Amino acid sequence: MGNSALKAHLETAQKTGVFQLTGKGLNEFPEDLQKLTSNLRTIDLSNNKIELLPPLIGKFSFLKSLALNNNKLTALPEELCKLKKLETLHLNGNHLRQLPAAFGQLSALKTLSLSGNQLRTVPTQLSGLRHLDVVDLSKNQIQNVPDTVGELQAIELNLNQNQISQISVQISHCPRLKVLRLEENCLELSMLPQSILSDSQISLLAVEGNLFEIKKLRELEGYDKYMERFTATKKKFA
Repeated sequence: MGNSALKAHLETAQKTGVFQLTGKGLNEFPEDLQKLTSNLRTIDLSNNKIELLPPLIGKFSFLKSLALNNNKLTALPEELCKLKKLETLHLNGNHLRQLPAAFGQLSALKTLSLSGNQLRTVPTQLSGLRHLDVVDLSKNQIQNVPDTVGELQAIELNLNQNQISQISVQISHCPRLKVLRLEENCLELSMLPQSILSDSQISLLAVEGNLFEIKKLRELEGYDKYMERFTATKKKFA
């Protein structure tokens, strides 16, 4: 991609606040973007070959949306956590094994997509994010869901296509969790906390493709309570 093409993109971005350059085979984050640190609200560099996100990402203090789906990121810089206005972060299809320690400082974050990475657990940093609505951790290598999940503020948590065989009972204490997706994991029925059914806010529990038959779920104590929530929510959206 030539300099003139990049320059044209930069000029457009200066006017619109949106820089989008997808599927261009970029190997690195365009350094020239730092001229626009106060302009940009949206950066989308999905479907490239970027291996490193440079520390200068922390300078985009007005950034609301950042998408780097399908790149080659193995880690994220701590500086990313300075983005106090960031609401949407899409990092699907990378090679991330963990999140920066200070990730909980992304205080405006509402949507986080980390599908198709190499996470082995639900990151504890997520519990500090007060405005989180949707978290997608599907298609990772998560084996268990730890106690810290109880503090998660998300409304929807997607854990489909992991290797989960254990879930902390604390998940039923999530104050806002309505949708829990656990399809295609390694759960035995005995490992599914019954309190999810009897004593949580969860009104949509998706557990197809685990190590039990769905009809067995209906025999569990608390299933009728879950169905009441499920039906009430269905009516609301009907």
